[in-house]
Amino acid sequence: MVERRVGRPPRMDRATIARAAGEIGIDQVSLRSVAERLGVSVPGLYHYVRGRDDLLRLAAEESAAMIALPIDRGQHWSLWLLEWADVIRRTFVESPALLAQVMSGAFGLDRMVDALEAVIAALVRRGFGACEAFEAYILVTQCAMGAAVIESRHRESDVSNHPVALDYQRVFAQRDPSDLGHLRAMLADGPPPASRPTDQFTTVLAGIAARRGDDWRDIVTQLDQHLQLHQHLQHLQE
Repeated sequence: MVERRVGRPPRMDRATIARAAGEIGIDQVSLRSVAERLGVSVPGLYHYVRGRDDLLRLAAEESAAMIALPIDRGQHWSLWLLEWADVIRRTFVESPALLAQVMSGAFGLDRMVDALEAVIAALVRRGFGACEAFEAYILVTQCAMGAAVIESRHRESDVSNHPVALDYQRVFAQRDPSDLGHLRAMLADGPPPASRPTDQFTTVLAGIAARRGDDWRDIVTQLDQHLQLHQHLQHLQE
């Protein structure tokens, strides 16, 4: 149930509507829910938004602007970027509607530049050049988004009780038995191997280290130790 605000309705503009949409959450937002939250009519919103798609874009921009950067504890740049990648992955897995908006290119740059500036500044403090920091941000963010897409699909498969291995078997049945030999051999003993997001992130970060002239093996060791410690702490909390 959407909480209705009491008292005088807020001064209406697109920023006010965006804040209300962000408070409701992009996966639940609608013109009616925003109107109820602001204490106005749905037709009244049409003076400021063009329709549901426009409202979703506002909600997405507001939700993205609320994503918190990793706390700067002076950690190595690879650990800071690993934390950033995990924040992005978890955010998009928990909000498929936000991921869909990002992938559709609906975001306005004016709402993202502050977060981008903060990411670049954090990496510049760790010895990156601005362009180098921007490239690292793009690489890690794209990797995190890809991991979120894969994890979301796996969740959908689990919910629908339709394992991806069944899709492979369906395709195999439609093709000549001599086709797709490598895939058939790989899947003969079970489902396709799962790719862990942490492995993907480590590979990307090791590549960034190599381009910077750092010893990528030290980066991999450091990340592995960090992940093992994190898993150990999680185990203790369970």
